[in-house]
Amino acid sequence: MSIRTSLKKVLPPISITEQEALDAGDIWIESSIYRGQPDMAALRAVPKTQLSADEQAFMDGPVQELLEMVDDFALSNDKHIPKDIIDFLGKNRFFSMIIPKKFGGLEFSPYANSTVVATIAAKSGAIAVTVMVPNSLGPGELLMHYGTTAQQDYWLPRLAVGTDIPCFALTSPEAGSDAGGIPDAAIVTKGQFNGEEVLGLSVSWDKRYITLAPIATVLGLAFKVFDPEGLLGDKVELGITCALLPKDHEGVELGNRHDPMGQRFYNGTTRGQDVFIPMDFIIGGQKNIGRGWQMLVSCLGAGRGISLPAMGVATAQTAFKGVAEYSFVREQFGLPIGRFEGIQDKLADIAGKTFLLESMRVLTTEGLSMGLKPSVVTAIAKYHMTELGRDVLNSAMDIQAGKAIQRGPQNTLAGGYSALPIAITVEGANILTRNLMIFGQGAMRCHPHLKEMVDLIHSDDSSADDEFNAVLRKTIKFSVKNGVRSVAKSYLPFAREAESALPEVRPYEKRINALSAKLAPLADLSLAVLGGDLKKAELLSARLGDVMSYLYAAMAAIRFYEQRIEERQLAKPYFDYAIQWSLIQAEKAIVDFINNFPNTPTRGLMRVMTNTYSNSVNSISDKLVTELAQASMQDTSVKAQLTHLVRVVKGDGNDINEQAFKAKHAVSHLLGKVQKALRKEPVVPFISFENALNKLQQKNVINSEEAALLHDYNEKRKLAVRVDEFTFDLELLSPDETVPGTPEYREAPAKDKDAA
Repeated sequence: MSIRTSLKKVLPPISITEQEALDAGDIWIESSIYRGQPDMAALRAVPKTQLSADEQAFMDGPVQELLEMVDDFALSNDKHIPKDIIDFLGKNRFFSMIIPKKFGGLEFSPYANSTVVATIAAKSGAIAVTVMVPNSLGPGELLMHYGTTAQQDYWLPRLAVGTDIPCFALTSPEAGSDAGGIPDAAIVTKGQFNGEEVLGLSVSWDKRYITLAPIATVLGLAFKVFDPEGLLGDKVELGITCALLPKDHEGVELGNRHDPMGQRFYNGTTRGQDVFIPMDFIIGGQKNIGRGWQMLVSCLGAGRGISLPAMGVATAQTAFKGVAEYSFVREQFGLPIGRFEGIQDKLADIAGKTFLLESMRVLTTEGLSMGLKPSVVTAIAKYHMTELGRDVLNSAMDIQAGKAIQRGPQNTLAGGYSALPIAITVEGANILTRNLMIFGQGAMRCHPHLKEMVDLIHSDDSSADDEFNAVLRKTIKFSVKNGVRSVAKSYLPFAREAESALPEVRPYEKRINALSAKLAPLADLSLAVLGGDLKKAELLSARLGDVMSYLYAAMAAIRFYEQRIEERQLAKPYFDYAIQWSLIQAEKAIVDFINNFPNTPTRGLMRVMTNTYSNSVNSISDKLVTELAQASMQDTSVKAQLTHLVRVVKGDGNDINEQAFKAKHAVSHLLGKVQKALRKEPVVPFISFENALNKLQQKNVINSEEAALLHDYNEKRKLAVRVDEFTFDLELLSPDETVPGTPEYREAPAKDKDAA
């Protein structure tokens, strides 16, 4: 019995849906990480993407106008998204950013798509979800790639201008992550359509969690097709198929809503029982029966890397902007709270991770702009960027504390805090993404020989044994090289390469190379020892996926720092924190993987090959934490670049915070002068800061111009630290009703001066 035949008896077969998922998408720079040799040259050669003139005009025009229309707090207290906003989205083609211009769409780049969604998400999660779904996996993209010419010519222009609003229904009560197990079924039959008998399908379905379903006018639907009467051939089960059904088609049920924890994007159910549809409703026509899952997973590779990661970045940038400004303006014990080390620990983490998130957003969308659909990279982006966004927001909530938990228009964190965990599930739970997709798909796609080997193991061709043995020899040679490289780079620092022209980047690049070299033999040994059981060992495979993910993040940080930052000296603390954190997480994942590997002899070999004998890993120094926290409270170009997705609208919470932040920076030298004077001769009793300023002006410590600037700052400060208040019946009170006015303080100095 050959080795191949023996393995065929042991290894579990790969299902059709698994095979199609593994075949979907492209490989990119993540494959070089998996193989132990990160391709930094390819990373640096990725074309730099910027907004085009049309895309920038859209940002400055319709997007800005939309932000000024949206009141997210009012929306959260209402039942519906206002009709004028829905109409505005359709009229201005927010639903057609991916649709080609020849069909009336905007045909934006993935980078622009991401920027638009993220900018909206910084204002309102509900509106962002409403915009992102038609521009992600759904009828529009499926029609573009697989629709017939007639379907494209009819539907795409209508979708482009909002005449029709689409939704796509895949998830059912009985099938969530196991999409291949959907019970929704269609029977090939003949029926009446437009007054004549035609061949078609009798479809029954029950779907839930369908975003936009309650307001959709056209339903994309996934179901399994069966042909028990043999009308199409001798095969009974034909596979998953996708079709488009108009809402007004007889038997289609749309309208019931879910309530996703108060987030007001439309999400709900769709049902139908024995609904007859003609073959023309199938996307791509009758020839695409059974190709639905292949179509879905192929299209998912792009959309997954844009919309949800954009929401994670928007959440982080909103949190970073809010807490950095609040930490500078808010004072306790006579100091800005950002001067206290406990706050600095959180603030630095927020700042560093925001840098990392923007780096990953830019690199991922640049890859997509090259025409690639890197399924593993987009899975990395979806999982890690949404989780990092959630992590950053939790830290921001800790810093703002009481202000963060009180709802109201001034609360810039509440919307994201409730929206992000809900939005994450739009494309599936993160547990699934991390534990099954990143390494599971990555190993098959990134390994140079594994996929071919598995295909040959399950092959029935007479030549399969010889072909398998040839591939096996290549695989052994590849694994031996990986082992030698790992030993060399683990024990010999001079063997680690770096190509960067920047001296501050080179040590990090060497660490990336060393960690990647360790990943390769760990993956090889896992596959060799555990074989098919590695598929079930989700905790182990997820850690290998984490190593690959964090190294991708570190590479993104290097590219962003080298190519997108103009004032590198100002950005260096951000960069240092971001890349150190990523590399530390990768190191920790390796330690945890080896410690938990179930085979003792193999575990020992792994320790030797990777120089991993203890649980210790590097850590970020307190010095860097302090440096970054202080840098994040400065009004610099780097802070502006890392919060550019937050577009301030006059009078909103971000505007109030920003005005106080800038006003304090403008009078910082005067505040020092005031504090010095008050220490020398305190004002007793200290009724208020306004009173103290008036006394100091009377004593000519500060002049009238300085006093005016300080009073202006103080008014903005009081408004920024304010928390929204309501009447007993929760009717919102305006700032004028809750922040004590101080006109008498502003008038007093002039009167005293005249009297003198």
